[in-house]
Amino acid sequence: MKSDSQVIVRPAHSIRGSVQLPGDKSISHRYAMLSGIAEGPSRIENYSTGADCASTLGCMRELGVAWERKEGNVIEVQGRGLTLAAPTLPLDCGNSGSTMRMLSGIVAGQKFSSEMIGDESLSRRPMERVIKPLTSMGAQISSREGKPPLRIQGSALKAIDYSMSVASAQVKTCLLFAGLLAEGETRIVEPLRTRDHGEVALRAFGAKLERKNPGAGNEVRIRGGQRLRGIEARIPGDISSAAFFLCAAALFPASQLTIPNLLMNPSRARLLDLLMQAGLHISVTQLEEIHGEMVGSLQIEGGTLKGMSIGGADSAALIDEIPVLAAIAPYSERGIEVRDAKELRVKESDRITAVATNLRRMGALVEEREDGMKIPGGQFLHGAELESFGDHRIAMAFAIAALRAEGETLIDGADAAAISYPAFFQTLEALTER
Repeated sequence: MKSDSQVIVRPAHSIRGSVQLPGDKSISHRYAMLSGIAEGPSRIENYSTGADCASTLGCMRELGVAWERKEGNVIEVQGRGLTLAAPTLPLDCGNSGSTMRMLSGIVAGQKFSSEMIGDESLSRRPMERVIKPLTSMGAQISSREGKPPLRIQGSALKAIDYSMSVASAQVKTCLLFAGLLAEGETRIVEPLRTRDHGEVALRAFGAKLERKNPGAGNEVRIRGGQRLRGIEARIPGDISSAAFFLCAAALFPASQLTIPNLLMNPSRARLLDLLMQAGLHISVTQLEEIHGEMVGSLQIEGGTLKGMSIGGADSAALIDEIPVLAAIAPYSERGIEVRDAKELRVKESDRITAVATNLRRMGALVEEREDGMKIPGGQFLHGAELESFGDHRIAMAFAIAALRAEGETLIDGADAAAISYPAFFQTLEALTER
């Protein structure tokens, strides 16, 4: 029984089948932006089906970039080069912090002013982390106490040396994009190594970057004024979306699941290492490199879920996957401990509180901490009425937790899943054996 905003999930006894995932969100955003400022046409296959990535395309159209959606999630883009057109309307980023943070680096280097707006949730999210460095580069940006909407007066940017205080792949990408439009060489230093999709995508479109190894302080440099060229590419399956099905399979020893053409970027594949250490059997086949990104197919078999501890660099690498890992933790032998993940509190919802609230409604013991949580293992959960908190990852995480609960679970606000994966509930149902 299902409506637009409510989904009922019933208990299962295994996950079985094959799932072809929509294109990775992180890469889809970056390819849409870079194809717009490249010279010549780009053809992007398996573009993300999520609403967030549609917001990026909408903003690019408003900036004068012509694109068409073809059959089978194919986007054809006609690049304009580094000079975009002044928008006549605000750039509506919807629910997408990725769109607002990364695209601000491009519009800051244009010769016009623009306004970037978002929905109620996005309007509460911190943007000071991009405002500060972009202002140092010469952009004039006004905001509502560091939160959207952003009014950006673009200008001729100058390169900067910038040490990021927060480990954020979105902020790094924003500054690399701005650096591409700036005079001189921009140098960015991260406190922890984050996802490198921005660097990989820039190289795919023809830009040259220098990266120093982690021992040298996680440093990346880009010289301004480089011209990009359009590409033809197929975006691999989204590994953050795969996390939900991997965790579902991990709940049941009898599970057998295949995931073809999945993104296997080393900065994202830490999830697989962690789940294998926790007892899930995963083998990788057909590993290849496409436009600098590693892509492979997974064969998954259920096992006995032991538990896990996540902290430090892992918390940054797994920030999107922590909600579903925490949601299944009560069913594991040892549970989960999450540290150094305060960033979870400023996502689409306060994900630490959201996870703790829903697990408690299902009867679980949870210790909520400022920067994480501790959830004991060996618990038995019951179905309950849960909230998505308007957050796609919370809606999907608790659909997975509900599969092993006793009785039915109702998720209010389940339509939030469409932000990243509109077909999620239908796909999960097709893979579930009861």
